[in-house]
Amino acid sequence: MRYGISNLSIVPVRSEPREKSEMCTQILFGEHYTILEEQAKWCHVELAIDGYQGWIDRIMVNEVDEQYFLQLSEIPLTVTTDVFNIVQMRGDYTNFLIVAGSTLPNFEPVTRTFQIGGIVYTIQGNSINPLSRSVREVIIENALKYFNSPYLWGGRSPFGVDCSGFTQVLYKMAGLSIPREAQQQSLMGDNLSFVEEALPGDLAFFDNEDGAIVHVGIIWEKNKIIHSSGKVRIDNVDHFGIHNIDTKRYTHQMRLMRRLIKD
Repeated sequence: MRYGISNLSIVPVRSEPREKSEMCTQILFGEHYTILEEQAKWCHVELAIDGYQGWIDRIMVNEVDEQYFLQLSEIPLTVTTDVFNIVQMRGDYTNFLIVAGSTLPNFEPVTRTFQIGGIVYTIQGNSINPLSRSVREVIIENALKYFNSPYLWGGRSPFGVDCSGFTQVLYKMAGLSIPREAQQQSLMGDNLSFVEEALPGDLAFFDNEDGAIVHVGIIWEKNKIIHSSGKVRIDNVDHFGIHNIDTKRYTHQMRLMRRLIKD
């Protein structure tokens, strides 16, 4: 088995091994993966963060050995929380940007350095150990940073994010690992019976006419939800669903609410 870790800001993951295939998710900087299959131009990978599988361009693969890969799963995650951070490789004076939700393996807060496969990087800006702060506080504070970010199918970054990519990355920043898709996320945690029970950071799920869960958002204040629909926005929510504050109509039908955070 072979392994890799992203040393690029964003790596698109596609459903099929071809450029015209849809982007189903993204690998953010510092996230690692298993290489399941190789073709001339493409690699079929499985992301360690959620088990999600897809195809990435072989030229974007940054391979690491098995020992390092296993170590990555044992060390506490340090995750960037600024919308963008500037990173510089030691000995290289070229700066590049990484996005919120990126992982910094072996982060040293005093020197603001971290390592990927033996290469030392320096970061400017904020990064946190998610376990050192209130989970709900971290989720809401960071969710608001994405305000007006455009919707992008398969996206997990402030450049473009879909509804479940949005919730997954925000939970990652708070030290919690959840699946990639809304349907999978809806199976986690404890059920809430009423909107009035929900606390900031709880998740609300919405279905279509066939009963399939197709949307997820994060409860903010009472009867307010932060979600990615066209863009990351704040709307009203009640037991019927999401009521768009601009169009003054319901856009999503409530299916259920779940509490994944253990207070």
